[in-house]
Amino acid sequence: MTDQTNVDDTADTSDVPDWLIHSRVYDILKWVALIVLPALATLVQALGPVWGWTWADPAATSITAVALAVGVIIGASHLKAITARKS
Repeated sequence: MTDQTNVDDTADTSDVPDWLIHSRVYDILKWVALIVLPALATLVQALGPVWGWTWADPAATSITAVALAVGVIIGASHLKAITARKS
């Protein structure tokens, strides 16, 4: 017994790009990863001791980690886009 899946073989996927992030989403994520999140992490790190926030260090580290993850994702998408354009 085999599993059979109904697949529409007539769908044209030739115009679908190899990368998943569209240019507008890429621009927004790039702005967030390169400007917003590092600035927010710095703000939390700077204000934490002033206001007695015991959670400032873990929060700043978490924000920085998220910024790094977003940067890696958009970087991989950008690399994939460049590679696809050269072919």
